[in-house]
Amino acid sequence: MLKFQIKNTQKNARRGELETAHGTVQTPAFMPVGTVGTVKAMLPESVKQTGAEIILGNTYHLMLRPTAERVASFGGLHKFMNWNGPILTDSGGFQVMSLSSLRSINEDGVTFQSHINGAKHVLTPERSMEIQHLLDANITMAFDECVKFPSPKDVVKKSMERSMRWAQRSKDAFIDREGYGLFGIVQGGMHEDLRKESIKALTDIGFDGYAIGGLAVGEGQEIMFSVLDYTAPALPTDKPRYLMGVGRPSDIVGAVKRGVDMFDCVMPSRSGRTGQAFTSHGVLNIHNACHRDDHSPLDASCDCPCCKNYTRGYMHHLFKAGEILGSMLLTWHNIRFYQRLMQDIRTAIEENRFDSFHDDFMNKYQHDKKM
Repeated sequence: MLKFQIKNTQKNARRGELETAHGTVQTPAFMPVGTVGTVKAMLPESVKQTGAEIILGNTYHLMLRPTAERVASFGGLHKFMNWNGPILTDSGGFQVMSLSSLRSINEDGVTFQSHINGAKHVLTPERSMEIQHLLDANITMAFDECVKFPSPKDVVKKSMERSMRWAQRSKDAFIDREGYGLFGIVQGGMHEDLRKESIKALTDIGFDGYAIGGLAVGEGQEIMFSVLDYTAPALPTDKPRYLMGVGRPSDIVGAVKRGVDMFDCVMPSRSGRTGQAFTSHGVLNIHNACHRDDHSPLDASCDCPCCKNYTRGYMHHLFKAGEILGSMLLTWHNIRFYQRLMQDIRTAIEENRFDSFHDDFMNKYQHDKKM
């Protein structure tokens, strides 16, 4: 069981606190993605220094390599990767649909071939719960089915209804204990009636938190926000709300306005490895020649090691030379940018000025302008 407390609200925006067996998470919160037991190009100690309080691990990848059983033999994912804070693990459903080959779905679960070596695996709600338990995840996600966007409404409906049956099986298989919890996942595509049907099914079952799945799949920000407008307010007010796989800074600020508490995305770390820096003035491409002779930091307002100690000119050189240090420094900067953004959001809600913060940020950062 998890403890969640709302400390302040401004309209739909919520400032909360989530207690787990491995520590407390201040919300709204952004979770860096540690897919295979590591946030790429970062030491766990460095991730902690960015201000991150919780990270995400991936059931699909860890079940294939090194296997959940092997992680458990090391004392669980916290000890295995030297991260003593809370961990959320996704259920594996999205990766089964997006990465594996020759998959087949029936009421029992999904049979698929590994994208690594072609080995055959079966993932069911019960097996997903077992894997996440072996990993010692503080927040376990119910096993669900993800459909491609766009898909016909009848396909989305059939998938959602199956996911709700899998949600009940996930709840039945979950081993509840203090400081640990299970989140259900709302599905239903871009259809309001299906989303609300999904919410009713999940709330009838009862979960420690509720995730909004099936967004950030190519529908665009405007449609995503419209779905959140009717989905988030329909969720229980006393439980955390998690928007899966989101996203860009403007996506996060807009989703907080609509009542979302938790986020994850590979964007800050993936962008860090490809030379894209998030700054207080927009997105900067360090590959651009305009940075070659620039003696200024990536972002003068940032307190990360990259901005405190290195110039844009040096970072440009590292990426042109293909040096690993460039990816390390830029990933640190990006994750720190996201954590600073979350702190600013929390402070704005506490001080009852989130509306003006939202408008100022969206005017400055909308469409994530490039530099």
